[in-house]
Amino acid sequence: MATGRTHRPATRSRGIPEATVARLPLYLRALTALSERSVPTVSSEELAAAAGVNSAKLRKDFSYLGSYGTRGVGYDVEYLVYQISRELGLTQDWPVVIVGIGNLGAALANYGGFASRGFRVAALIDADPAMAGKPVAGIPVQHSDDLEKIIQDNGVSIGVIATPAGAAQAVCDRLVAAGVTSILNFAPTVLSVPDGVDVRKVDLSIELQILAFHEQRKAGEEAAASDGGVQAAAARSDSADQGPDGDMPAVMPA
Repeated sequence: MATGRTHRPATRSRGIPEATVARLPLYLRALTALSERSVPTVSSEELAAAAGVNSAKLRKDFSYLGSYGTRGVGYDVEYLVYQISRELGLTQDWPVVIVGIGNLGAALANYGGFASRGFRVAALIDADPAMAGKPVAGIPVQHSDDLEKIIQDNGVSIGVIATPAGAAQAVCDRLVAAGVTSILNFAPTVLSVPDGVDVRKVDLSIELQILAFHEQRKAGEEAAASDGGVQAAAARSDSADQGPDGDMPAVMPA
């Protein structure tokens, strides 16, 4: 079986835009769910709705893959699963190391979605000597002193950093020096890497802050709508108290 050290996805060489690459996993997730239900074909509208994009964008994205579907029939689900998986490099075996086996690192190690998507957790690494040999998700944790040897022995090109922020850059530097060319960073810090190394950052606190912004805006809009209703009701009440010409009646009824 091919490993991540000798094979890399062809998306860049084929000129597929990064925005399209970012949406391919969304399509794959929706298609996998359809496949599990034994759905043979799907229209662009149905698949776009399941993936959360518009159908025109989906058809444009698939055109980069050379897949156009069949008019009146739609897309073949199984073929699209294979096609997108191949384009993303998921038909290969990608050994991954996770560095930093605290609560988050342990949760990542226990995540069952890696293996089903072409990723194999080859090693768990931590700087705490007390963690050495401790099994997490059935994999014994290894000490960070052996990081370079672990990467070389397992042919690793993808590293996951789940350390505290202060340790992340040093870990990143060691991963890159050992040959890792793609890094998924969960540490709350920005990493500096040389050209040719890809970094994807996952910051849960930032995502929550963005959600907080939207919640605050929705609350403001609701409050504004409520105030507008009160003001309209007051205006209607004032109008009812006025005379036929809009003035207050000269004599109030007894």
